[in-house]
Amino acid sequence: MPYSSQSVAKPYFIAAIVLFVGQTLFGLILGLQYIIGNFLFPILPFNIARMVHIDLLTFWLLFGFMGAAYYLVPEEAERELYHPKLAIVLFWTFLIISILTMLGYLLMSYAKLAEITGNHLLPTMGREYLGQPTIAKLGIVVVVVGFLYNIGMTIFRGRKTTINVVLLTGFIGLVVLFLFAFYNPDNLVLEKYYGAWVIHLWVEGVWVLIMAAILTFVMIKLTGIGRERIEKWLYVVITIALMGGIIGTGHRYFWIGTPEYWQWWGSIFSVIEPLPYFIMTVLAFNMVNHRPHEYPNKVPTLWILGTVTITFIGAGVLGFLHALAPVNYYTHGTQITSAHSHLSFYGAYGMTVLTIISYAMPLLRGRAANSRASQVWEMWSFWLMSVSMVFIAFVLTAAGIFQVYLQRVSETPQSFMVVQHKIVLFYWLREIAGLVFLIGLVVYLISFFVGGKAKEKVAVDV
Repeated sequence: MPYSSQSVAKPYFIAAIVLFVGQTLFGLILGLQYIIGNFLFPILPFNIARMVHIDLLTFWLLFGFMGAAYYLVPEEAERELYHPKLAIVLFWTFLIISILTMLGYLLMSYAKLAEITGNHLLPTMGREYLGQPTIAKLGIVVVVVGFLYNIGMTIFRGRKTTINVVLLTGFIGLVVLFLFAFYNPDNLVLEKYYGAWVIHLWVEGVWVLIMAAILTFVMIKLTGIGRERIEKWLYVVITIALMGGIIGTGHRYFWIGTPEYWQWWGSIFSVIEPLPYFIMTVLAFNMVNHRPHEYPNKVPTLWILGTVTITFIGAGVLGFLHALAPVNYYTHGTQITSAHSHLSFYGAYGMTVLTIISYAMPLLRGRAANSRASQVWEMWSFWLMSVSMVFIAFVLTAAGIFQVYLQRVSETPQSFMVVQHKIVLFYWLREIAGLVFLIGLVVYLISFFVGGKAKEKVAVDV
């Protein structure tokens, strides 16, 4: 680890993993509530469990992204982090915001939470994916702006690389687009319209820049292939991703009351969206197969290949299959959407964070590489989590196909609840796969404590 200030990434990575465990547990609760409708009711209603599940996803990924930036920016800029103490202050601030938000959901009614957090002064609550209290949103803005200042000054005073510039651009976009979370119009069509400027343009826009920068950094470190060769493809990937992602926002506008032309724009540019994921997949396998040396820690290579493959399947293939307006007319709001979101979030962003943690954490703990036993445990965790998530996407896709036919295509369409009862087998299969996923995550945690007593000397140039 060349720069001591990179160590501030460690608490961010630990918090990310802990919150990831929490998100997985609430996912299992939600899965069981699909099967047993009154499970934990009224202690934990479905709508509250869903908010916690989604917000934990957002929080743990943001912790992971910020940790990744604090680790790679000093190394790319060839200087210490501008203000390491600020990074630690922001860590504890963000952690407290995250915990208090979750406790607010769980310990009181949502209406009471809105009242005591002053939502009437600036109403922003009650929106899908953006249900956090206004005061929590303000806190998130403060944390991310402080983080942006820290890494921005580090880059400004150090070496400017393509990776740092792309990463910084992604985070600037993240902050700017999150400001639309504070605009909550009374008109539902407008609310959905501008809500997509946060949700869609995060996950299918600026987050792709962050993901690409992190994966490019790790790929250079793992393969030893020249930076110029990889970075020129990085420009291609982000150009196509932004072109497809920005205008592809139109597939969010198909059925909310917006003009009909969005069906054309959304469909055409949604076809482009899988291309950057396909390029990343081909690029990663090509670089790994032609690397001039073997990196001592084998598992990050597995994670990076798994990341690009599952991202292409989940975000690319599954996203494309139901993003065309004539298809989405039938599939919108079904379990096919859920299959796409689960696999794409895990592949594109969850596995990106796990990739950088797999690469950086041994170095942060003073080792050139984890022990052989630790790597074996981590490989098992990779396969358990990845295979189970692919299986979850498969059974939800099957459930969605049955749902579309029985509820929307059949000559005698059946009601929503009748159809839900008929596809309950798929929900049981999802729950079983979810348990396997949790086991894989526990195995991942165990891998940190296997063979960890003897520390190795870390090479300066890693």
